[in-house]
Amino acid sequence: MIQQLFAQNATKIFKSDESVIGLAVGGSWLSNEIDEFSDLDLILVTKEKLSTDKSKMLQYASRLGDLISAFTGEHVGEPRVLICLYDKPLLHVDIKFLTLDEFASRVENPMLLIDRDNQLQQILDQTKAKFPSPDYQWIEDRFWTWMHYALLKIGRGEYLEALDFFGFLRMVVFGPLLHIKNNNLPRGVRKVESQLPAEDFNLLKGTIAEYNKTSLITALENATALYKNLSGDLYTENIKQNKKAEDAVMQYLAKIKDSRSE
Repeated sequence: MIQQLFAQNATKIFKSDESVIGLAVGGSWLSNEIDEFSDLDLILVTKEKLSTDKSKMLQYASRLGDLISAFTGEHVGEPRVLICLYDKPLLHVDIKFLTLDEFASRVENPMLLIDRDNQLQQILDQTKAKFPSPDYQWIEDRFWTWMHYALLKIGRGEYLEALDFFGFLRMVVFGPLLHIKNNNLPRGVRKVESQLPAEDFNLLKGTIAEYNKTSLITALENATALYKNLSGDLYTENIKQNKKAEDAVMQYLAKIKDSRSE
């Protein structure tokens, strides 16, 4: 696989670099799920903090191959990641630039490719990885207002915006909660096709609409039913649910559904 070859080459390049404390790899590499469509997730730990200087990040990334595009990951909330596209062969590589102190905070335990003086392994031994879980109360406080927002867009005929919003809901609410229900990490809609049972996957697909009012309303009804089932399965009594908002939005749903606009 080209991902393994790239990682092996990166290891050779950085092993003799005294500014590098360690190099590690995560993502699908750890679960042996790499295929021809996989990207490569590298973690580069250096003595100097590089993530505040894009030019320095690019200098390190450029040493690894024919770098044809690179940008930092602010759009996914992680500016320390340089998202790279290499050519010959064409490969997507994410390089996270960390200092030793930053390495302890992680969502998984990566495989170490370089570990100068056993420093990274000591951190792995002394700390625990923690994948962020969704905040159920945060979701509940917003969900019914989100449903009302979607209904406004449907009612006004702004179907594309409504369609996009359902994608947001699948990523932020339904995907993570369905993953948790099935004892998976809550990675949005990542690998729902293979990691969810058919029944749950079909419920998620029920929130996908076509470009018309009838289909959008059906998707919204399916979305509200799915959320109520998931909140019933997952939420404890500590989560304060807003029944008043739910009732008001469901009444508005009936009003929009009965209106004639298409």
